[in-house]
Amino acid sequence: MDMHPTSRRRAAAALPLALAAAGAGLCVSASPASAETAQHRQARIADAMGIAANQKGDPYAYGADGPNRFDCSGLVFFATHRAGFSHVPRSSSAQAAHMNRIPRSHLRRGDFLFFYNGDATASNVYHVGVFAGWDNGHRMMVDAPNSGERVKREPLWSHQWFAGTLRGL
Repeated sequence: MDMHPTSRRRAAAALPLALAAAGAGLCVSASPASAETAQHRQARIADAMGIAANQKGDPYAYGADGPNRFDCSGLVFFATHRAGFSHVPRSSSAQAAHMNRIPRSHLRRGDFLFFYNGDATASNVYHVGVFAGWDNGHRMMVDAPNSGERVKREPLWSHQWFAGTLRGL
């Protein structure tokens, strides 16, 4: 992509300043605005976790996305949208494709657990829950499990899952 001549001049003018700062041993860091954005995003993730947890006891209903009945992806959709993440899709497989996939060791409260059959791909995802932390050495999640049950906090029941997050999106 070609730069506009004015943009090239601005970039060329900024280079000596950046080099001088580096030569003087100064750190050039991200702006406070970007730090505030990261803090704001983390607060919204915590808000989404709280919204999902507040739905405990609501009945499961296939295809429901609240406010009083949920299926698994409907719970995630409801909580994330209420927390301001309006770009999160509705189905669990679309949510899995949308999220940043992370190693299990990087999992934090408010991240997502995608359960799958077959290969660990978004197209094989059949269930999603919200990571709620650890309890006696077990990973816990808030989810809308299945027909006849209610939204609840429960341990993971399978090893066929991968983690996704809204951090950094």
